[in-house]
Amino acid sequence: MSKARRAIDKKEKRRKKKGTGKKVFLFILLVLLVVGGIVGYRIHENGGGLKGFLATAVGHDANTLKNLPKIYSVLLGQSENLTDTIMIAEYDPQEQQASILSIPRDTYIGNNRMNVTAWDKINAVYQTGTENVLKEINELTGLDIKYYLKVDTQAFKKLVDAIGGVEFDVPIDMKYDDKRQNLHINLKAGKQKLDGDKAEQVVRFRHNNDGTTYPYEYGMEDLGRMKTQRNFLTALAKQTLKVENIFKINEFIDIANEYVETNLDFNIIKDYVPYIVEFDIANLKTGQVPGESKQGPPNGVCVYFADDAKLKEMIDDLFINPNKLEEEDKKNNSTVDTSNIDKTKLKIEVLNGTSSNTKLEKVVAKLENAGYTVEKTGNTTDTSATTVIIREDVPELVQEDIKQILGTQTVTTGGSAAVNITIIIGRDYEG
Repeated sequence: MSKARRAIDKKEKRRKKKGTGKKVFLFILLVLLVVGGIVGYRIHENGGGLKGFLATAVGHDANTLKNLPKIYSVLLGQSENLTDTIMIAEYDPQEQQASILSIPRDTYIGNNRMNVTAWDKINAVYQTGTENVLKEINELTGLDIKYYLKVDTQAFKKLVDAIGGVEFDVPIDMKYDDKRQNLHINLKAGKQKLDGDKAEQVVRFRHNNDGTTYPYEYGMEDLGRMKTQRNFLTALAKQTLKVENIFKINEFIDIANEYVETNLDFNIIKDYVPYIVEFDIANLKTGQVPGESKQGPPNGVCVYFADDAKLKEMIDDLFINPNKLEEEDKKNNSTVDTSNIDKTKLKIEVLNGTSSNTKLEKVVAKLENAGYTVEKTGNTTDTSATTVIIREDVPELVQEDIKQILGTQTVTTGGSAAVNITIIIGRDYEG
């Protein structure tokens, strides 16, 4: 081999290595966000400090998080140039909340309901390019989504195999064959460990050879498939984020390099990584576009008509309408006037009666933002209801103020202590 040829090969290897590095971070983000779309491994509970370390490493300061907006992405599951999976994933680093919305592949996006064709389905738009899919999804939901993650089913299968399979409760017996797609599904209901091939079977199943499908209460056909997909992605994320899988990074690199396509830029991703690692799965909300399947005239093409009114309500619920939150905050903060009370003289302790450290952090932040001093925090036994215990003489206005801040009406009195008020966070606390 000539020197010139070797030089060219070395240059090409360096170029590929650089591109691979970017894809590794993108793939890690996919694993963390998509449940799918979105789960974090709580490394800080086993030593702490990871968020601060990562934030410093990427050049963040105390104000970075305050200015970090929510990030939205569309997840597309691709097989043979078709997509059976269309989801919207959102992560809010400030509120530490995430949401996933499934969109039926047959969702109607046409303009004339009296002349429905197969090309009026959102899945058909996928054939014309990913940017057009984003456009249609934004028109359907009223969101402004700019990013996408397109994952071939081969990546899905190989990831499952790389982590040693996934424990999953298959909801029903599944038996389906499609020679054209070389797809053969044969699974029994019940808890079992699925390898990559069986994992693909469970997330692609829609109905059996004899036409039977998921039960009505579960969600029939595509609706059932979307529910199974969301459940399986949750199980996949939990398994993938185990500590022992860190040593399989080279396998993840190869999978991402070959099968993941995205327009997310590394400079965008790195700002979110320090906060994603502390995400609590309890703060994940999921749903699917409400509506119903019908045969559209004149040719009887089966499409899924979204219920626009219910969809708007779901978007507000899943993706947290900022205007709605602002109105609620104004309402909550305007009813109790504590301007004549020196809150700094009141000592408060907060005890966490849940398994979520995120809830503890939210309560402390809300109290301190309202001007109170949190003297100490700690854990207590599992508690269902959030409770405020008044230890000493505390102005009634303060009691009402704290009840509003926490959204609780449960207030009791207690004996003397080193603090004036004890707050016990229960499982009912929603933040």
